[in-house]
This record gives sequence, structure tokens and C-alpha cells, in this order.
Amino acid sequence: MVAPMEDRRKQLELKEARKAGLVPAEVDEDGREINPHIPQYLSSAPWYLNQEGRGPSLKHQRKWKPDSSHAKSCCGAMTHDKKACADRPRKLGAKWTDKNIAADEKIEAFQLDYDGKRHRWNGYDAAYPCIYNQVRDEARSKYLKERQFKKLEKIDNQHKKDGVSDIEDDLRVDEAKVEECKQTDFARVKKRVRTTGGGSTGTVRNLRIREDTAKYLLNLDVNSAHYDPKTHSMREDPLPNMDANDKLYVGDNLKRVSGEALEFKRLNSHAWEAYEKGHDIHLQAAPSQAELHYRSCKMSKEKFMSQNKATIIERYGNAAAAEEEMLPRELLLGQSERNVEYDRTGRIIKGRLVFQRASTKKAFISITTRVIGVHGGRIINGVTNAANRQLEIATALVLPVSKPLKPQQIL
Repeated sequence: MVAPMEDRRKQLELKEARKAGLVPAEVDEDGREINPHIPQYLSSAPWYLNQEGRGPSLKHQRKWKPDSSHAKSCCGAMTHDKKACADRPRKLGAKWTDKNIAADEKIEAFQLDYDGKRHRWNGYDAAYPCIYNQVRDEARSKYLKERQFKKLEKIDNQHKKDGVSDIEDDLRVDEAKVEECKQTDFARVKKRVRTTGGGSTGTVRNLRIREDTAKYLLNLDVNSAHYDPKTHSMREDPLPNMDANDKLYVGDNLKRVSGEALEFKRLNSHAWEAYEKGHDIHLQAAPSQAELHYRSCKMSKEKFMSQNKATIIERYGNAAAAEEEMLPRELLLGQSERNVEYDRTGRIIKGRLVFQRASTKKAFISITTRVIGVHGGRIINGVTNAANRQLEIATALVLPVSKPLKPQQIL
């Protein structure tokens, strides 16, 4: 343990002497002096360079890439220098502007001298004229085919033009309008788009066809529906007195009471009512939970209503369905030649059916508490025969009082 400590102490003393200038500085492999004031983490080579036995050196700190500053002096290519550059000299080269950097040339493998590189036939390919002629012939044949096709199409259109109909003419006009709309790109408009970051300017499409009348021009009355130019909305109907079948626009409030908007209102109302009744439901905090609860309550209500309806029909019956089932089809759809005449008040004058009247024995009518019957209007136990009284009332309604008739002749 004594020897390493002594060596360490001697190295520190030597290092301090070199910093003070008492001892000459270290020299690297190339014979260059190493500054003794350089820190150890800069002068020591990394372990992966394997320079343990080579002595002190700063070679690992020097630039190992070739100097390519000349490459960007003019056009920016890496394959030639400023002297050999064939581009137009720039006021400021690519080295300083770092713009419009030219691509590197493809360097050939053979070596040429100064005159060979500048020979007029240098780089000439004898097969190039053949390739050029082939490409030229293909382009020419394609052009001739297109010209012939256009000529035939023009002749065909000329023949069709003589017998063109109004419908085809209208279709062509509509196609022209569509093409015009495509060219104008549906009037792209820049407007403020609301975002969480405070908003940004974006480009939106206005899909309204410019031939349609704007909503704020449908009714020019000052007291008509209000138009908000900021939101491009008109909530009320601008033409309330116009026929609904002839209207193209009825206001933006129609969207609030139809479709999914109405269903969302019902969902919102259900969430409020459920929260007031003690349920932990909040539409904005947990929309999926609120919608699931609304659907379950809706299904339970529909199931209860259907069960209640079935119970009522089972207990009391369905008169409409029973009557249709009891009556034969001949009576429901049958016809008769019986003639019935009515007066101005709706009473039957001629054609009334005659029914045979049966006796009503053992019948409690009105406020009577004993058995009564038809006995010619006699008083039994101090009570007038109610059946005869009803017959007298019916007679007074149907016939004059001056002509009393028998009960069998009333009908």
C-alpha cells in the first residue's frame, strides 16, 4: 500500500511542476506539446478507444471528419470544390445561406486528366440517341391517337346536337353549374374557429349554393324574424303566413324540436328529475351513465304500460275487438234497400223499425222498491206505473198531444 501512495504523490507533484513551468510539458505521438492545464477528463481517452499503451495524446479530441467547408462555398454539392463548380456564381454561397443546396454528382470510376474532364465528348453515351428516338416516337403516336379521338368525338357531338332534347339541355346546364361550383371551391371562407387553446383562424366551406336566396332576404320586413350575423342563425320563421308546403326554410328552431335534439332534451329533463329524487346522476359528468339510466327507465315504463293495458283488457274486455269478432262479415260489409227519411232536426219520419214491446214484470224502475207491472196506468201501493209514464213521454216527443195512440201504434 506504500508504493502506490508514493507514486500517486509523485504524479501530483510532477503535474503541479508542469503547471508552474518548472518541468517541460508532455509530448504526444505527433510531437506536439500537451497543455498541462487541460483537465483530466479531456486529456484521458475513453476506454473503448483502447489507447492505454500509446501514451498521452489529444488525438481523440481532434476532428476526424474531412473538411467539407469548401463543398458549400458555392452550390452546396459535396463532390466538387469551388473551382470545379459549373453553376452560376452566387452572391452568397450555400455555405452562408444554407439554401438551395445542389445535389451531389454521380462520380465515375475511371480517372481522367485535366483535358479529359473538359473534353467536349466526355460522358457521351452512344445508346442515348436510340432511347431518345424511341421515347419521341411513343409520344408522337399517343398525340396522334388523342387527336383522332377528339375529331371523332366532335363529329359525334355534331350529330347529336341536331336532335338534342330539352331534358338533356337542362342536364348539361346543371353539370356546368356543378363544374363552376367545383372551380370556385364552394366559396372557401376564413373564419375564427373556437378551440380549447383560445381559438385559431381556419378555413371552412360554405356549402350554400349562391343561386339560393339567403335566409335574411326572405322577408325584408324590419319586424320579421331576427337574423344574427355573427352565428349566421335565424331562429324564428321569416314567413309564418306562407303555406308550409311551399316553404324552403322555416327557421332554425325546427332543429331544436325534432330529431335527436328532442331526445336530448328528454334525456336532460330525466337527469334533472332523477337527481332531485336522490339518484347520483349528472349528464355532463357521466353522460353514459345518465343515458343508460334513461333507457332502463324508459323500457320499464313501456313494459308497465303494456302490462297495465293487458290487465285492463283481460278484466273488462275490448269492446271494439269483441264487436268485430261477434258480428258476422255479412252484416259489417252488407247492403240493404231499406229507405229511411229524416226531418230537419234529425228525427226519423219514415222507415223506422217497429219492435214488439214485452211486459216488464219484476222490474225495479226509478225510485220504486216493489215489483210493478203494466196494469193500464193504475196506481199500485201509491206508486204510478213507471213504464206507462215512459211511454207517455215518448209519445209526446214523437207525435202531437192532440192524437193519443195506443202503445202498440207508437212505434
